[in-house]
Amino acid sequence: MTTLTKRVITKKPEVLAPAGTLEKLKTAIRYGADAVFIGGNAYGLRSRAGNFTYEEMAEGVAFAREYNAKVYVAANMVAHEGDTEGAGDFFRTLRDIGIDAVIVSDPALIEICAMEAEGLPIHLSTQASATNYETLNFWKSEGLERVVLAREVSMEEIKEIRQKTDVEIEAFIHGAMCISYSGRCTLSNHMADRDANRGGCTQSCRWKYGLFEMDEAAERTSLLGGDESGDIEEAFSMSAVDMAMIRYIPELVENGVDSLKIEGRMKSIHYVSTVANVYRQAIDAYCADPDNYVFNQEWEDELWKVAQRELSSGFYYGIPSEEEQLFGKPRKIPAYSFIGQVLDYDEETKIATIQQRNVFSQGDAIEFYGPAFTHFEQTIEEMWNEDDEPIDRAPNAMMTVKMRVLQPVRPFDMMRKQR
Repeated sequence: MTTLTKRVITKKPEVLAPAGTLEKLKTAIRYGADAVFIGGNAYGLRSRAGNFTYEEMAEGVAFAREYNAKVYVAANMVAHEGDTEGAGDFFRTLRDIGIDAVIVSDPALIEICAMEAEGLPIHLSTQASATNYETLNFWKSEGLERVVLAREVSMEEIKEIRQKTDVEIEAFIHGAMCISYSGRCTLSNHMADRDANRGGCTQSCRWKYGLFEMDEAAERTSLLGGDESGDIEEAFSMSAVDMAMIRYIPELVENGVDSLKIEGRMKSIHYVSTVANVYRQAIDAYCADPDNYVFNQEWEDELWKVAQRELSSGFYYGIPSEEEQLFGKPRKIPAYSFIGQVLDYDEETKIATIQQRNVFSQGDAIEFYGPAFTHFEQTIEEMWNEDDEPIDRAPNAMMTVKMRVLQPVRPFDMMRKQR
């Protein structure tokens, strides 16, 4: 009789979520993230992401410690002359605050951090285009603990990389995909005079463009069609669809990816909570019992509730085709609005106190969700304002609303409705 050996996952990969603000940091961790990545007031690539002051970093680190979570700071700009001034002080301050690692791409900033902020771990940014194990071993010899792989690396390449290096591997699994190689683009520099690799990207690739054919007489003919006024019905962009690797968690775990990274420091707490929650459930389920793991379609359905574009597996299983680019009319995606966050719940009266985030009204069909993938739907039947006066609409941002709910809720649970 043959005895089957049960597979055991010895190392569960980290769920790494984006946090553009302190509120998003706390939300991501409450909803299952093992770590978050944030931006400081310098050296990053998201100048509009609500970057953290040193005081906010310290508060974020203290909060993360309560949940046994980590905080990384992205300092992944391409440094021009003068950009490195003050970098030593910056990295030393991060170290002293308790930041767990910095994510860097520029060799000058890497050297400054290593020399002037000893003890602060360094992770190589995806902007550095690490695509092979020799590159990972080189950066290991330079003292780096982790490499964020280029998004152009395939699953087969990850498997080989893992076999030939023991450097920690971080890989993107969800979010927007830059159309340029490893995010190194100069469209924004040319078209808006904002340096994409120093924090100023205007996402020029996602603008809508006309596509024309020019003849010898310099007359142009639209290749996209249009009406008599010349308006283009289906505009062209140079943009990729978003990534979602929720169906491929087993392959990522088996191939030894140490950290699974979610993109989106500029996204809402609705997005951060939903995506972190979903990947937490899938990873926990697979690592707990890989032999009997079954993909849950509800996970993917949940991701569509915060999707802005089509979803694909990027470069993991081959070179993307036109199907993974934004051509023509997009698929109609069910749109949900984040409308409130639970502040309190009274078990006796079954009344929840809600902080309003978007307009909702009596009679609306809504959904509550929370950490550990809890969900339920109901219709709003009764509402009161903070003075306990009956109301039929909550129009004011951040106003306090009370309502009777069908199931128990907890502080920081979210409320949304389909638009």
